[in-house]
Amino acid sequence: MVAKALIHEDFLLESKPAQRLYHEFAANMPILDYHCHLPPDEIAADKRYGSISEIWLGGDHYKWRAMRANGVAEAYCTGDASDREKFDKWAETVPQLLRNPLYHWTHLELTRYFGITELLCPESAERIWETCNDALQQPDFSCRSLMKRSKVRLVCTTDDPTDSLEDHRSLAEDADFDIAVLPAWRPDRGMAIESPEAFNAWVDRLAAAADVDVRDFSSYLEALEKRHAFFHERGCRLSDHGLETAYAEAYTTAQVEEAFLRIRAGKALSDEQALRFKSAMLYEFGVMDHSRGWSQQYHLGALRSTNSRMLARLGPDTGFDSMGDFEVARPLARLLDRLDQANQLAPTLLYNVNPVDNAVMATMIGNFQDGSIPGKMQWGSAWWHLDQLDGMTAQIETLSQMGLLSRYVGMLTDSRSFLSYTRHEYFRRLLCNILGDDMVRGRVPEDYALVGEMVRNIAYHNAVNYFGFDVPETR
Repeated sequence: MVAKALIHEDFLLESKPAQRLYHEFAANMPILDYHCHLPPDEIAADKRYGSISEIWLGGDHYKWRAMRANGVAEAYCTGDASDREKFDKWAETVPQLLRNPLYHWTHLELTRYFGITELLCPESAERIWETCNDALQQPDFSCRSLMKRSKVRLVCTTDDPTDSLEDHRSLAEDADFDIAVLPAWRPDRGMAIESPEAFNAWVDRLAAAADVDVRDFSSYLEALEKRHAFFHERGCRLSDHGLETAYAEAYTTAQVEEAFLRIRAGKALSDEQALRFKSAMLYEFGVMDHSRGWSQQYHLGALRSTNSRMLARLGPDTGFDSMGDFEVARPLARLLDRLDQANQLAPTLLYNVNPVDNAVMATMIGNFQDGSIPGKMQWGSAWWHLDQLDGMTAQIETLSQMGLLSRYVGMLTDSRSFLSYTRHEYFRRLLCNILGDDMVRGRVPEDYALVGEMVRNIAYHNAVNYFGFDVPETR
């Protein structure tokens, strides 16, 4: 008897209603990926990949963490081992990943992009290596082709305020490429004052990019404002902030000015001065976003670069970050309230990486809905360590009970890989399975027009309407 393939037509769909919801309403919806870390230069160049290791393992700290946990030496993760050697070590690791989301993602990507239903393991590694590498030489395996095959309509990359955005400009002017690639404003370095040396080097780059002589805090804000306007001209419509927690300490302009001048003189700030400066910057960034009709995203709670030895060796974002346990609710409420009091609270998405904050986020967004647009305040999709079956299920369940799931703007990849669009499929299957189970249990009506429209909206339309992107109409 031939074993059933892991990835099949009804993967994750455990009831007939779930199967119908997915196949009739979700499967063919396009993708609007409003938060990712794809390199725009690779899209502009329509990069091709020499091996499956290059596109699959390069830059993927999720996989590196798993390989290290499986006893794989760093040479095979981020080191100088050959592509084939790295692939073989990943093939050794995959069978140990049962019940880890990487097991599903790995085989979903092999099935969808390469037509491979065989499980990856040391015994199948040679066949899969050859099949994938042969496919990567074909015309429809460039990064642009992969995006088109995935039905992507629009992506928002993650970009520093000092970036020239030249790749975004060239893509916007390319008549042969009809997928919108928009920048997203990520000004984290503009408040990263832990190292005066690094901060000052960044401010100097900002001053050059904005053509502003940054002498004091006022001229610093002027330079940021000019770059914010430049990003808007290049199509940017949302910002993103990676924060341990929100910052909303009381401060005066004089105190912030003093702190800024102290940093520019190369002197470290006290903890109190640092909190005031960060609080001022988060507020000012929020005001800028509101002034141009943008949305803003706050990614909260990650404890980053915990392994100092590996940070010195590899740098940040290499797989040594975990959930933090920061206080979130009170400072976040103060920040949102401060902007709301000034009538300058932009549409906002909140993301947490620690599940202890689930109900905090689900209830926090309800505090600042103002009736101006549906779902102005959003609890963003399950993020990072929560981007898996249990994490996404818990987020959907909590949002359903404490908010409006029907207004949810849905999934994103948060990825650097052009094969990660299958995460949208994974999410849609899970969503349909939850709603299908509700139908079976009699918790929602078995009304496919009603529930199916909700599925379509969460999969695509809600995000289009929320962000106001100009994309073709889709049913």
